[in-house]
Amino acid sequence: MTNAPPETIRQIDTPAGPGAVVGVDFTSRPTARKPIVVALGRFDGHAVRLDALVSHTGFEAFDGWLRAPGDWVGAFDLPFGLPRELITTLGWPTEWLALMRHYAGLSRTEIRDTFAAFCDARPVGAKFAHRACDKPAGSSPSMKWVNPPVAYMLHAGVPLLIDAGVHLPGLHAGDATRVALEGYPGLLAREVLGARSYKSDDRARQTPERLIARKDLVDALEQGRTRLALRLRLSHAQRDALVADASGDRLDAVLCLLQAAWARAQPAFGRPAHADALEGWIVSA
Repeated sequence: MTNAPPETIRQIDTPAGPGAVVGVDFTSRPTARKPIVVALGRFDGHAVRLDALVSHTGFEAFDGWLRAPGDWVGAFDLPFGLPRELITTLGWPTEWLALMRHYAGLSRTEIRDTFAAFCDARPVGAKFAHRACDKPAGSSPSMKWVNPPVAYMLHAGVPLLIDAGVHLPGLHAGDATRVALEGYPGLLAREVLGARSYKSDDRARQTPERLIARKDLVDALEQGRTRLALRLRLSHAQRDALVADASGDRLDAVLCLLQAAWARAQPAFGRPAHADALEGWIVSA
């Protein structure tokens, strides 16, 4: 994944100025094989141009990028909050920043054991608590610790955002020139593909059907055939790299890039008036 053509993945300065947008495919355990992928682009009000994809193989490099001066709006594929029902049941802080600090102080083992005990005490079919934004987005509950381990993504990612001083609208005030929003690429992908799968980290499941699905998804994004009504502008090399990445990490970063562009054009970045200031919200859900 890191041996893409240099015109596709290259180190460039953090985008700045009018229209700069960012999409981030995050992982709770970045490695050379499974990095954090950052899509950098520009939005002109109608189309989004992909400038570059940058891979960060560790948290240190990603943290350095987050802290760098810039002027961007970004959508990050990780949850920014936990279900209110879970929080009140556990007796955890009900103010967002205090909750995130408490959560960051727990180990992953403590998180797993606490959430497993919560689920064990609930009836079949209602094991997990959900945020209000989960159902409209079709996202996994943010307390889920396996397949995918989004609880660990929150644990790893949100403290980085807070400590880097970025602005999280509706949750935590920070540097208004670096705006971080919760994105969810699956929301946009399902609009185009329905139930068809387009990615897998398992080599045995990287099938021709998933390759065709990625081609169809990229075609739809370039033509603006989503409810966001934004066209994606790519070079031939970029298009080939997105389709060739069977893990879907690059494509997920680009889907978040489009969500960030949509949010940049909306009042209050598209935050719903009824959004829960403890649970957070998902762009365009």
